[in-house]
Amino acid sequence: MSVVEIDDLQKSYGSKKAVRGVSLTVEEGQIFALLGPNGAGKTTTLEILEGFRQRDAGRVSVLGFDPADRRGGREMREQIGLVLQDIAVEPYLTVRETVARNAGYYPAARDIDEVIALVGMSGKEKEKVKDLSGGQKRRLDLALGIIGNPRLLFLDEPTTGFDPSARRSAWELVRELTRLGTTILLTTHYMDEAQALADEVAVIAAGEIVARGTPETLGGRDTAKARVRFALPEGHSADELPVAVSPDGEEMVTVEADDPTEVLHQLTGWALGNNTTLPRLIVDRPSLEDVYIRLTGEGADAPQAERSMT
Repeated sequence: MSVVEIDDLQKSYGSKKAVRGVSLTVEEGQIFALLGPNGAGKTTTLEILEGFRQRDAGRVSVLGFDPADRRGGREMREQIGLVLQDIAVEPYLTVRETVARNAGYYPAARDIDEVIALVGMSGKEKEKVKDLSGGQKRRLDLALGIIGNPRLLFLDEPTTGFDPSARRSAWELVRELTRLGTTILLTTHYMDEAQALADEVAVIAAGEIVARGTPETLGGRDTAKARVRFALPEGHSADELPVAVSPDGEEMVTVEADDPTEVLHQLTGWALGNNTTLPRLIVDRPSLEDVYIRLTGEGADAPQAERSMT
């Protein structure tokens, strides 16, 4: 079942086209990552899905509802959760009071203490919002997003401001939510986050979807040539090596190969024969970040829309 369906979505701001014929689907139970630089149309697309902004053209369905149709707005909102980049909360309420207040907006909210524990805020229930750290406030945002037990959760840069340990904990929470039946539409600028969480990824640039696939196959990652990188051994030049290499900065060189096994055999055989080593030896294929940068190279100048709740 498709939880989100978008067909030929279009939106302009004056003469600037922010979204140019975007089409995609998000299946039930997926973690779907929508990636793109600032100004690429990502925020506008999300706002249309969330019902905060009207589209100019195209078809949109969220949980079977048209977000632009106010007649079904309440029923749709009761089934979605939002973790936006900026959420306004009363600074003088406690953590528990804040979560409890939001729980009252939903007909089948989760248990308040369970949600506080899920986001790692146990022991902070009586702390006022104004006294929380940035990372703790972001955890509270997550609590507010899931308190309604949503079928679909929008996560907009959910781990901004988290330290590495907190990010890993948040990732496990996201996985747990999907195990409990929640579909998640995620945006992030952290490529390792998309790699770790997403079942499927779409990249938007200059208002258009330029690639879509799993994190492993996006942009041909799975079929790209492997890269063998290492530093030249001290006292040896690139001309002495048994294979042709290219400079790769920081005194590193690179060989691209369809079959890295054969290249490694030649290089390691040469190194052993010359009683030396290949310092900082790495074998990899283009990372998700490499592919993302290549795909969005033309998207940096796309018009940027400000997130609005009106």
